[in-house]
Amino acid sequence: MSTAAANVIVYTGNHCPYCNQLKKYLNEQNIEFEERNVETNDQYADELQNMGMSSIPVTVIGEHTILGMNTTRIKKALAGE
Repeated sequence: MSTAAANVIVYTGNHCPYCNQLKKYLNEQNIEFEERNVETNDQYADELQNMGMSSIPVTVIGEHTILGMNTTRIKKALAGE
């Protein structure tokens, strides 16, 4: 599986500037991702809470859960590190 095809899930909100920065970064890097807006879907909010997270954005790549706009950790997770 190539890194571009890795399952990347991004938990976001409507009025979150860091979420928008993160989505822009992923798009610029041609990284496909599934956006899960916690403000429009209660199930996504529950998933986030069940992970022990209370803020956004949260990026999930495989076993990696990355809080915030952390491009270094995102690159490492996509590389399988």
